[in-house]
Amino acid sequence: MNDPSSTPDDPRDALAGLARSGRPQTHPSRLPVTGAWRPGDDIGHRQFVHLPRSRPFALEGGGILHGVDIAYETWGELAPDATNAVLVCHALTGDSHVAGPSGRGHASDGWWDDLVGPGKAIDTDRWFVVCVNVLGGCQGTTGPASVPSGDDRPYGARFPVLTIRDIVRSQAAVADHLGIGVWASVIGGSMGGMQALEWAVMFPERSLSIAALATTAAAGAQQIAWSHVGRMAVAGDPRWRDGDYYEAEPGDGPHQGLALARAIAQIHYRTEPVFEERFARRTVEPVDRLSLWDRFQVESYLDYQGEKLVRRFDANSYLVLNKAMDLHDLGRGRGGVDRALARVRVPVLTMSIDSDTLYPPYQQEALRDALLARGQELDHVEIASPHGHDGFLLEPAQVGPPLAHLLHQVTTDD
Repeated sequence: MNDPSSTPDDPRDALAGLARSGRPQTHPSRLPVTGAWRPGDDIGHRQFVHLPRSRPFALEGGGILHGVDIAYETWGELAPDATNAVLVCHALTGDSHVAGPSGRGHASDGWWDDLVGPGKAIDTDRWFVVCVNVLGGCQGTTGPASVPSGDDRPYGARFPVLTIRDIVRSQAAVADHLGIGVWASVIGGSMGGMQALEWAVMFPERSLSIAALATTAAAGAQQIAWSHVGRMAVAGDPRWRDGDYYEAEPGDGPHQGLALARAIAQIHYRTEPVFEERFARRTVEPVDRLSLWDRFQVESYLDYQGEKLVRRFDANSYLVLNKAMDLHDLGRGRGGVDRALARVRVPVLTMSIDSDTLYPPYQQEALRDALLARGQELDHVEIASPHGHDGFLLEPAQVGPPLAHLLHQVTTDD
């Protein structure tokens, strides 16, 4: 948890303390300006594809990137005919480290370590698994914290707007590099599910199946509203400096805004029953007087989650990817969602979480119904979980079997 030996000396700093009472928090001078991976850092298990300046990467919104690096990781062995490749797509603050321990360049354990590995639902004894850090991210792939080729400072505010389609096209470049013409499956939850859906629509011949978990065909008004609040939390931090903060000293970055955005998100990623069971009205310190900054345990939890994200993520990447999720709409420029879904030609697994209020089950059910109406081969699963949207990460015993079945069907069909 947070370092109890340090006390803040700036009562205006939410992460340092907001604390005339000296509430225990990490001193801001110990927090990085960005948690982005930088060249020279330990690469861990990352591999890279480089798109040279002579191959400009044009973006859907009109921007152009010159000289793009794409970080990815792999597990298992690619078959000689490259028919056993599975692409796993990460969510908003995920990265390419879907499986394996922390350390050696990876701040956290694999975010789906319970599902990806030898003998697991996505069995790396059978499948060659690839996970790509998304374009605009901050763990090796070109994003706002990257220094453009021929420049001497990071993109910062100059980084252009991205869409999920841009992210998928960057993943296609990795597939080409690896010699993978067709994925056995493209799998993802939340923002990762958006990518899986776009793969099926953009490149209908390049996958044999997809799994779209806890996601939607197009971002809805309430999702956009929550995203807006998170972005405003970052942009409202004076240390954000309109996106150009990378030259600041340690502790002088937009950690307050990013931590607040994470706290806001954490509330709607989980559910009231989980918060009540885990924290109720328990306090961190004994309440022997009434103080504005005496903490309930749920407050300490939110502080901890915010600080944890600050150490491994970048504020500008949060803004860019958060906006890409808002812009997600399979029907944009395609005559609407139904016409876009007509391009889907492969078996689909959709999955809902019964307690998810961020991407509620009716959105996956609408996706299911639209595909079934076109005669699409589809399985739909609703898992029972108290954990809300994060259920796709926290319920491997329920999430794993449908994924394993989908992959088994691909093998059987072969």
